[in-house]
Amino acid sequence: MVKLNELRDNKGARPTSKRLGRGIGSGKGKTSGKGVKGQKAREGVSLNGFEGGQLPIYRRLPKRGFKNIFRKVYAPVNLGALDAAIAAGKIDAGQPVTEEVLRRAGLVSGKVDGVRVLGRGEISHAVTLNVSGASASAVAALEKAGGSLKLLGGETETVSA
Repeated sequence: MVKLNELRDNKGARPTSKRLGRGIGSGKGKTSGKGVKGQKAREGVSLNGFEGGQLPIYRRLPKRGFKNIFRKVYAPVNLGALDAAIAAGKIDAGQPVTEEVLRRAGLVSGKVDGVRVLGRGEISHAVTLNVSGASASAVAALEKAGGSLKLLGGETETVSA
């Protein structure tokens, strides 16, 4: 049993602080390891990117590229993963498969604007998909399996059932 007077911190849990400015013999006297006077010796100063009045490198170099703040991000779902989820019982093939169903089955995660079905893998179940988009190979494989596809967002493209 541990007694109160035997309790100790773990080794290194409370490191001893450097004793600064305690004479030249300490190795940290005079400038306390700062090495300089003035602004750089003071606390709370940040000089990153400052080049002494010369135009800093981040302003001398040209800016490149364009970031579209309105771009849409789609979560990819492969047909093989969809088929595996149906076989595992996570998705009911008899009901329409929506983006919410895919999210609950664990095929879609994170913040995305929609789901795009891709044609990697095989699908053996005839399913009705309601998603944002699909590749041509995914549409062909779905058609071959006897399924149908409905695209969300105004466009309704139905593949033969």
